[in-house]
Amino acid sequence: MTSIAAPSNVTGTASALRRLYFVRFAFAIVWALVMFTMAKEISPAAAVLLVLYPLFDVGAAVVDANASRATRSPVLLYVNMAVSFVAALGVALAATSGIPAVLRVWGAWAIVAGLVQLIVAVPRRQLGGQWPMILSGGISVLAGASFVASAGADDPTLASAIGYAIPGGIFFLISALRLGRTAKAA
Repeated sequence: MTSIAAPSNVTGTASALRRLYFVRFAFAIVWALVMFTMAKEISPAAAVLLVLYPLFDVGAAVVDANASRATRSPVLLYVNMAVSFVAALGVALAATSGIPAVLRVWGAWAIVAGLVQLIVAVPRRQLGGQWPMILSGGISVLAGASFVASAGADDPTLASAIGYAIPGGIFFLISALRLGRTAKAA
């Protein structure tokens, strides 16, 4: 039986994405655990955490764009950087208005970022480990709509944001593990 090694650009991209996805998993879980203690109100610490999440997404998109440049155009990742940066600013402003405003901004960001994630992941299927990213992108769109809808509830909380981070982190972990096959193919 013969095996054909994947092109070095693909294995290099897969290896870089694998490392990034492990970091994103760890960040999401730690963020959710800390945020869990602050879900009832927007304290200054909660506001910082809420702004930090989309800013972390900006940084992750920068790393992803640099890693992916050899295999694919990073234009959509640039869009994600801009959207996540605007979301961080929006969340910072919304935090002064209360939880409903934060949920609306967070929801809009989740919808757009989910669409971008979905569109980026579909052509990456040949790398392996992208089905969890495709599912995560689709779920992010649905979750975003849910955040916007829950902003109108009688007593909205930030718990749904925590519920967004944990599955997202798990999807990153699954993708990282699956990308191991491609990364080791060199």
